[in-house]
Amino acid sequence: MMERRITIGEIDPVDFYGINNVKLAALKDFFPGLKITARGNEIIARGEEKELEALHEKVNVLLEYHDKYNALSLENLKHVIAGNGPVDNPEDPASIILFGNGGKIIRARTTNQRALVEAARTNHLLFATGPAGSGKTYTAIALAVKALREKEVKRVILSRPAVEAGENLGFLPGDMKEKIDPYLQPLYDALSDMIPPRKLIDYMENNTIQIAPLAYMRGRTLNDAFVILDEAQNTTRNQLKMFLTRMGVSARFVVTGDTSQIDLPRQADSGLTHARQILAGIPGIAFIEFDTGDIVRHRLVKEIVNAYAREQ
Repeated sequence: MMERRITIGEIDPVDFYGINNVKLAALKDFFPGLKITARGNEIIARGEEKELEALHEKVNVLLEYHDKYNALSLENLKHVIAGNGPVDNPEDPASIILFGNGGKIIRARTTNQRALVEAARTNHLLFATGPAGSGKTYTAIALAVKALREKEVKRVILSRPAVEAGENLGFLPGDMKEKIDPYLQPLYDALSDMIPPRKLIDYMENNTIQIAPLAYMRGRTLNDAFVILDEAQNTTRNQLKMFLTRMGVSARFVVTGDTSQIDLPRQADSGLTHARQILAGIPGIAFIEFDTGDIVRHRLVKEIVNAYAREQ
């Protein structure tokens, strides 16, 4: 009798084996000739070499499935190990960007969200502008996580200008990180939808994913990275120029913002408005204009945005 040890990597064992090891039990049922136990992130199997090899292949398929879909239900485990593939999702697969935390489907839900996804295939610099709630930033972060997962980039960098809307940083409690974090919370929220908590912590600790205020971009050259600048309407011309010129080899940049929510003392100073004027028409740069038809928050948000637009 031979022994084989198979690691499941960084996947949470409870997620992979199931509550009370219900998914591990299904795997055991498929290989009755093997003695299979699990200790942490390692599956230990004993039996004939041919069956051990078959088990190893099945586990690798399950790991690939989990890596792609970020989840593995008992139903899908049974389908996969039986060689039938996953249970098909009835919704349009063409709109799916990736599978997020717990298998949540992250998709391009509107025309302009799909246009942003399509533009990302052929352009290295994207500008996505439009009203609050239209999914600009969320879609951009989904594209970044997808690129990281598929090893198209080595890191993801998310940034925002720390421009106050009625508050002053100097009067907020805590150190600089604690002062800045509230401005970056929407970015954390999006990431938590797409990456399991444990893996997200690892990514943050080893700087695979970095979240930083715009001022921290100065002097850097960003190679092999997917970089997103959110709330760009609150950058000055010089700040946005500084950010755009950080682009290094094999980098992809997305700039998002809403020109109806400029918090700068003078709206005419917005770097986003200026960039739209001078960069249009340059090959490799695409502009996607979102509108109220893309708003995917509460149904009242669209009405609120329209009401404020009528007052301008």
